[in-house]
Amino acid sequence: MTEPTTRSPGAADDASASRQHTLRERNLRLVARAIYDAAAAPGPPDLVPPSRADVATATGLTRATVSTLVDRLLAARLVTELAPVPAQRAGRPAVPLVPARRTVVGVGLEVNVDYLGVRVLDLAGDVVAERVETGSFHDSDPAAVLARLGALASDVVAGVRADGMQVAGARLALPGLVDARTGELEVAPNLGWSSLDPVPPLGLGELPVVVANEAKLAALAELAGDVPPSFLYVSGDVGIGGGIVVDGALFLAERGWNGEIGHVVVDPAGPRCTCGAHGCLEQYAGKEAILRAAGLAADAPLDSLVALLRADGGAPAGQARAAVVRAGQALGSALADFVNLTGVSTVVLGGVYTDLEEWLRPEVEAGLADRVLAAPFAPVVVRAAVAGEHAALTGGAREVLREVVADPAAWG
Repeated sequence: MTEPTTRSPGAADDASASRQHTLRERNLRLVARAIYDAAAAPGPPDLVPPSRADVATATGLTRATVSTLVDRLLAARLVTELAPVPAQRAGRPAVPLVPARRTVVGVGLEVNVDYLGVRVLDLAGDVVAERVETGSFHDSDPAAVLARLGALASDVVAGVRADGMQVAGARLALPGLVDARTGELEVAPNLGWSSLDPVPPLGLGELPVVVANEAKLAALAELAGDVPPSFLYVSGDVGIGGGIVVDGALFLAERGWNGEIGHVVVDPAGPRCTCGAHGCLEQYAGKEAILRAAGLAADAPLDSLVALLRADGGAPAGQARAAVVRAGQALGSALADFVNLTGVSTVVLGGVYTDLEEWLRPEVEAGLADRVLAAPFAPVVVRAAVAGEHAALTGGAREVLREVVADPAAWG
């Protein structure tokens, strides 16, 4: 006969305590998410942020439970109370709850072909510090460049810490293939870098740094705006990267190597690309390719191209418009392949394409209309990015803060 299994009272108590702890953490996440989602949602500027009662309604938790959890978020400096507003009905004034400003911050870092950048955002989404240093980093020494970026970041981080802010971590954006599993850079053709772990050369000590692709972080920056939950983001610079967002989250595939639209072949007999292949989209619609085709120096400022495009007439203006038309045609062809494969219905043009959008869009839309099988039934929407300059810096900092909100118990 089998003896009944017995469990000591102490073990039962431990299991119960563990369940209670897990439940409290889950509820704390729910409350934090409700406050942050309300702050991020589009709405009229005079919309009143949620009170504790509103959060209780949104989460299904009791008011007493919400009040206790909000107190924890206040003590952790993740949430701030605003001045009370009069109640619409009889009762005490409601106290609005919003993400805290200048308390816990995230850092976005970036190495691109022509600049290094550091941007610090707080939980309210405000930029509290920034440094951008221009340069030419084609075929550069990764150790030297990363050390320089690390020095910039160290100065910025020291400044925000001196102002009483806690730094939750950093994201490093690179224009190349980053293995999402290991954080190693496999190759960045336009930098001339390959097979390296970019975190140690930064010299940032114990600051947690996660490495990601530049275009993917830029795509995440768009989520703070009025954008559909699913879209294809195209980042135009010297190289051309892409990020596929599905239901508000990045689609990374097995190693995070998807989205390299710049190396879709437009013409197999075309010019040789930095990746070694011929006729890649980058050679027609990359920033340097467009500038050269417009009769400008490859390192000319984009403003000079825009000025030509806006000119009334003349051969230089005509050459510039022809260069952008050719780029738009190539981009529309490559994007059609992506849309046919992924089924997304919105394309967001970021990077230098944001400034060129009014001239690129007609050609891109024509290419999508001609080549996307579903276009007659569901036309693809093409729109300019809204995240602003150096969007990967914003996306990187926001990703750090997203993890803070996802695990508020770690902060108090």
